[in-house]
Amino acid sequence: MAYDLEEQEQIASMKAWWKQYGNMVSWTLIIALSVYCAWAGWKYYQRNQTTQASQLYDELQKGVAAKDNAKVQRVAQDMEDKFSGTSYAPMTALQAAKTAVESSDSDAAKKQLQWAIDNAKDDALKAIARVRLAGVLLDEKDYDAGLKLLSAEFPDQFVGMAEDRKGDILIAQGKLDEARTAYRKAIEKTDQKDPGRQLIQLKLDAIGGAEEVSSGQKI
Repeated sequence: MAYDLEEQEQIASMKAWWKQYGNMVSWTLIIALSVYCAWAGWKYYQRNQTTQASQLYDELQKGVAAKDNAKVQRVAQDMEDKFSGTSYAPMTALQAAKTAVESSDSDAAKKQLQWAIDNAKDDALKAIARVRLAGVLLDEKDYDAGLKLLSAEFPDQFVGMAEDRKGDILIAQGKLDEARTAYRKAIEKTDQKDPGRQLIQLKLDAIGGAEEVSSGQKI
């Protein structure tokens, strides 16, 4: 009898606790389940997006191999419209820009490179797009726009590349002193093992930039 009384007291206590906290517990469980479902759904969506983007990127490569600029640009547009959040999108834009340049389609090249600058999440891809777009603008003699692009802050490993391109534009403008400064900075920021460093030095030498610095060594 004592046991039954104790059991009844426990049940009564549990009922009282549930009456006070039951709604809160229920809502907590509902919210937790909803968050988990949303997270699982988002992960599935991302995997699905990545898979489809990968398949579309394969189509792009086929267009590149066939030198079919029209197809490459169509695929790039599809990628940007449908899978802009994937890592494939900015890579596609860079590849499409390269194909456009090779096909003398500067408008498409500029469009793709600007898209990469505006949308890429990776700073390295943004930097490459900026330098390449500056090169397209150099070919079009739009020097001021090119220099403006290169005035942005670049990751340290891309400063040499940006300064090299800046030197090219400054030479085209006839600003040799400024070009020398840019090439010198490019050499300073380019790894000695980088084969492009020698080319920058040749360009500097060609405009009379092989001067002696305070250390007595060529820059």
